[in-house]
Amino acid sequence: MTKKSIKKIEKIPTHLAIIMDGNGRWAAEKGLPRVSGHQAGTENLREVIEAAVEFGIKYLTIFAFSTENWSRPTDEVQGLMKIFRIMLDRELKNLHENGVQLRHLGCLDRIDETLKKKVDEAIKLTKNNSTLILNIAFNYGGRDEILRAVKQIIEDGRDVNDLDDELFSEYLCTAGSPDPDMIIRTSGEFRISNFMLWQGAYSEWYFTPTYWPDFGKDDLLQAITEYDQRERRYGGIKK
Repeated sequence: MTKKSIKKIEKIPTHLAIIMDGNGRWAAEKGLPRVSGHQAGTENLREVIEAAVEFGIKYLTIFAFSTENWSRPTDEVQGLMKIFRIMLDRELKNLHENGVQLRHLGCLDRIDETLKKKVDEAIKLTKNNSTLILNIAFNYGGRDEILRAVKQIIEDGRDVNDLDDELFSEYLCTAGSPDPDMIIRTSGEFRISNFMLWQGAYSEWYFTPTYWPDFGKDDLLQAITEYDQRERRYGGIKK
């Protein structure tokens, strides 16, 4: 793949979101424990982030851990938390030096204090960066996000007559960011899995059978190429 390839693409998604699925099955097919798949998926993330910057994507959202993932075996959950801590320690400096701004989507209420502190420090350190906005959806669920937004609107005493799409969006985790133009799900599954239920209403979906640890720069280019060929009508008709 060359820069010439990306130059042929007229429409680049401003905001790309990814459901990083298939880590466990990738590991199982190799006779490895599930946590090894999550580790491989984390290692793969750097290449995708670098490719997103190269392609001109401005917002990248990754679904790292859902509100439902707490139901997984304890050792797997603990392994995921450890991997996330290690990733922040190892990658934060590089991300910051390359102009990546980190944002968190979801709640940190069930996360241990050490990890909470690392997340807060990463957000503060990178808050003025603008090359790429990297949203990490960690302990995130679309229904939970919407319910929390409704509760906050009520607590704020907002007039129901003032409530519209724009105002409601201000109460979501992605406030101030555009809705995702495209959502990619790896591993061959065809589900939205409680991800960005409000924001993804008119996103273009792209499903690939490739497991997340094997999803690289060329795979991302293929997805963007297909996006470029689609016509977004937002409920309207072709002109």
